[in-house]
Amino acid sequence: MTPVTGGRAGGDQVPQKEGRLWGGRFAGSPERELMALSRSEAAAFDLAPYDIASSIAHSRQLLVAGVLDTKEQRAIEAALVQLSDEYLRGSLRPLAEDEDLFGFLERELVARVGPSGSKIRAGRSRNDQAANDLRLYLRDHARVVHDFVLDLVDALLAQADAHRRTIAPGFTHLQPAQPVVFGHHLLAHCQALLRDVGRLEDWDARTALCPLGAAALAGSPLVTEPERLASELGYDGVAPNSIDAVASRDTVCEFLFVAAIIGVDLSRLAEEVTLWVSDQFSWAELDDGFSTGSSIMPQKKNPDIAELTRGRAARMIGLLTTMLGALKGLPFAYNRDMSEDKHVAMDAVATLLLVLPAMSGLVRTLRFDVARMRRDAAARSTLATEVADWLTERGVPFHEAHIITGRLVQVCERERIGLESLDADALGAVDPRLEAAVTARLTLESAIERRDAVGGTSFRRVDEQLANVRARVAAQRSWSTNYRGPRPWR
Repeated sequence: MTPVTGGRAGGDQVPQKEGRLWGGRFAGSPERELMALSRSEAAAFDLAPYDIASSIAHSRQLLVAGVLDTKEQRAIEAALVQLSDEYLRGSLRPLAEDEDLFGFLERELVARVGPSGSKIRAGRSRNDQAANDLRLYLRDHARVVHDFVLDLVDALLAQADAHRRTIAPGFTHLQPAQPVVFGHHLLAHCQALLRDVGRLEDWDARTALCPLGAAALAGSPLVTEPERLASELGYDGVAPNSIDAVASRDTVCEFLFVAAIIGVDLSRLAEEVTLWVSDQFSWAELDDGFSTGSSIMPQKKNPDIAELTRGRAARMIGLLTTMLGALKGLPFAYNRDMSEDKHVAMDAVATLLLVLPAMSGLVRTLRFDVARMRRDAAARSTLATEVADWLTERGVPFHEAHIITGRLVQVCERERIGLESLDADALGAVDPRLEAAVTARLTLESAIERRDAVGGTSFRRVDEQLANVRARVAAQRSWSTNYRGPRPWR
């Protein structure tokens, strides 16, 4: 490692370049160590198409303000469109000397249209640009995440439909509890994910306010039509306070919270898949295309997608914690600590765009052993609650019914039989109030069909829920297709 030398006397200095938007009041050039820390991370430059779209809208404001004449504005807009096209094609990339996205784009703009290109900086600041570009990026990519979540819901729906009559044990404390329709269990995951989709939509409603025009913190006299500027970029309105517009990142924190919740919901599903495909459960088999093998044990088929998804959930929780920690001690208005926002937000998006399609494929291709699941549904006295309910309906206080049924379970465990195998003598020996008629309740279908209230696991309610979830998915698809903001990557 090369030793680091401190201080201006011994350190090398970076010559001033046009890819840096400050320096006029400094007698010398910044040290390399400063610039190495200060330069934006590589991923931040990928906000270029959003900044360019905003610069085009801003140039029209400068035309209204008289800062640009018509010829200059048209030349700048045409050059900006070209810059966006080149960046998206990959033929335009920043130089090492470009401190950040804004210096990079201004340097390129001036190179193409001449000194008038530097006029684009009038009436705005890197502060409102940074807040705006990330908002546009997140609003755009929230819709991609949104649709990928719906794709996973579709995969779960397909499996739930295939298993609308499959009976499996439901669990509490990871112990067999009561029989349920397996489609009902899969639909529980759909409900959680649909709430995540709703959270993205709710988040967007609070995020759809344009920070441009706030400039550094006090507003800009050159942006006289902020409502028009906001409309051109697909916002619903203008941020009502210029200080808050540049100093707050709660919209980023809230997005990260939603991302973390999605990660946790994916992780819980991934954990269940890992159990289902284990030899101990043997409920499901992984598709070869969505599983991996061992480098030493040839027989292995591993649920790596599920395991990696669990791990990525931990990362997303950490990203939220990072952003909250960066903000907690900051005074208004802007501070450089806030530049962590791009790293954490873009990492969260990239992570979700990796795991969601993989989980959809994993779920869609699982093959289930219905007979095994049904056998497990009847094991371990999962029908015991039916006995307690039967007694309660005949006037036995539930406290007593619970004790009587517990004794009955002890008999079954001792004899290694199921509740449904008990005859009238065995039932009466436990308690005379236990009559042979109770055995009519001791079938899986009876237990399922008796839970017929809204939200229950009866076959009718599962069919109803399937239809409702399909309708919600279809309705929520329109949220992303109706977006009016810039979507440069699509």
